[in-house]
Amino acid sequence: MLKELISWLKAAVIALIIVFVVREFAITPSVVKGDSMQPNLHDGDRIIISKLSSIDRFDEIAFIAPNGNDNYVKRVIGMPGDRIEIDNDILYINGVVYDEFYLPELGEHEILVDHFDLEEWHGYEEVPEDTYFVMGDNRRYSYDSRDFGVITEDSVIGEVVFRIWPLDSIGMIKH
Repeated sequence: MLKELISWLKAAVIALIIVFVVREFAITPSVVKGDSMQPNLHDGDRIIISKLSSIDRFDEIAFIAPNGNDNYVKRVIGMPGDRIEIDNDILYINGVVYDEFYLPELGEHEILVDHFDLEEWHGYEEVPEDTYFVMGDNRRYSYDSRDFGVITEDSVIGEVVFRIWPLDSIGMIKH
């Protein structure tokens, strides 16, 4: 009986160690709070964040908020060295126009962002080394790099890779 109990105890300890290692270094669950990533992610969505992914332009990432009190989920718009400008909802990165396929559909004369220029708003010509410029998809209701500036690479938790709730939306996150 004692051998059986020790065997179960060993199995439980090993399982806890595996869960800890996976959660600390590979993936972690999280919950989306707020409406800033609509229509792609919604308030209350349960997501899986990969801590092993490399971060690329237009990835949805989770990071520690600049105020340090919460975690945010936003989309990477600018990588280190990029010049960012938005004019009447047209995104320019290094002078090249990018299609933002992930943004919500707008009415005929609706505009989400009339003008934004990284240098004018934050004083740097390009996204500094080891930082990212991030924005929410629901631009009218997103507190993002337009407001608080770039985020540091160290503040990034990881890439949002999978939605596990609600069940009718379960699956890989498409970028």
